[in-house]
Amino acid sequence: MKVDGKVMRTIWVEPDGWSVGIIDQTALPHRFATARLTSLDEVAHAIRAMLVRGAPLIGAAAAYGICLALRADASDEALDRAYALLLATRPTAINLKWALDEMMAAVRNRPRAERGAAAYRRAAEICDEDVAINIAIGRNGLPLIEAIAARKKAGERVNVLTHCNAGWLATVDVGTATAPIYLAHDNGLPVHVFADETRPRNQGASLTAWELGQHGVPHTVIADNTGGHLMQHGLVDLIIVGTDRVTRNGDVCNKIGTYLKALAARDNNVPFYVALPSPTIDFAVADGVAEIPIEQRGADEVATMTGRTVDGRIETVRIVPDGSAAANYAFDVTPARLVTGLITERGVIAATRASLASAFPERAGDRPTEHR
Repeated sequence: MKVDGKVMRTIWVEPDGWSVGIIDQTALPHRFATARLTSLDEVAHAIRAMLVRGAPLIGAAAAYGICLALRADASDEALDRAYALLLATRPTAINLKWALDEMMAAVRNRPRAERGAAAYRRAAEICDEDVAINIAIGRNGLPLIEAIAARKKAGERVNVLTHCNAGWLATVDVGTATAPIYLAHDNGLPVHVFADETRPRNQGASLTAWELGQHGVPHTVIADNTGGHLMQHGLVDLIIVGTDRVTRNGDVCNKIGTYLKALAARDNNVPFYVALPSPTIDFAVADGVAEIPIEQRGADEVATMTGRTVDGRIETVRIVPDGSAAANYAFDVTPARLVTGLITERGVIAATRASLASAFPERAGDRPTEHR
């Protein structure tokens, strides 16, 4: 994707050949900044503090965290410590564990002198694989938008609603939920996006809107509670969201508020699609509501808001009374019965155990395993 006309990814190896560059997403949308990561602890902080976020990008960042850890100490003990530290940074997104397991498989049985080079090779492959998967998601999701456009009057726009940020900022490049949208726009279809603000961190307002603007895609930021009203009045043609984990039965865990959008969509006969790369599927889990750990973040994310003042200053202000408690559940689970379809790199499939196992038979036997 492009930033001010410059093609770039969200994560890269710096010209020194070993340190890792990232876009600092906490500075967006008012300031574009990058950061250079030089140690395991810096990567763990970047994931935990959400300088990098989005399930696929978290996995890629964790992969490079292993690389940086091996530069400091290539022993088995240090490798185990790095794995445990990174795994604990964000408990909900399964891509994190998938990427860490891939890295362990790539280096565990190698001589210590070879581990560093092998780790950087596998991390780069994980990044390239993510981009290829997201391009395929775009191609497979495009016909959904084309079919709606074909039913409309000439020039009438296709309205897509999305929640949180499942764009290229949440991945290495291209995005998941946005991949079909970008492709439709690039093909000349009149697509328009309603971007939920996505409280409490406002990833829709600050990140999705920013990247859609960079790409020139028409969009409108809406309050989280507006989606149902728009659906009632026929102003939403389809919903496409991303996900942090999909169970083998097709339950979808995504940013808090996704479940409510799915309920409104069902009540108004609006198709509700979830775009996901296969590493997001957790075949070891069946019941999303009962089994997926839901991250609870700090209360300040709910109690405060950060923005730019009229004179250009970036300020954080408190919006709830002193002494009021605030709960901050980061994700919720949308049951498979509310999902119209899953847009994957292998096609659009039903949110069912049989469809997931048929599409990804090589992973359908996954069960919890010791990373050694």
